[in-house]
Amino acid sequence: MFIVRNTFTAKPGMASKLAKLLKETMADMSGVKVRIMTDYIGPMNTVSMEMEVETIGDFERNFKEYGDRADIQAKMKDYTGMYSDGRREIYRVV
Repeated sequence: MFIVRNTFTAKPGMASKLAKLLKETMADMSGVKVRIMTDYIGPMNTVSMEMEVETIGDFERNFKEYGDRADIQAKMKDYTGMYSDGRREIYRVV
């Protein structure tokens, strides 16, 4: 099993909007366990999205299906304007 974590540094005033958008959009993803988190202690304006997948192939397949959907593209069209920096980490659960 793998955990894929996308972490964003939101622009001031955008963290809650970005978290809400990710939560609403990822609710449309079937078969993927997702959780959205915001900072409590640590760097301010941090939003993380974790996805739990069995294989990296599952992640790649879901990512492609997600990116190809017109409804998801419409929802996410302006999300890059909500953050200034981001990174992806992939962990293998042992």
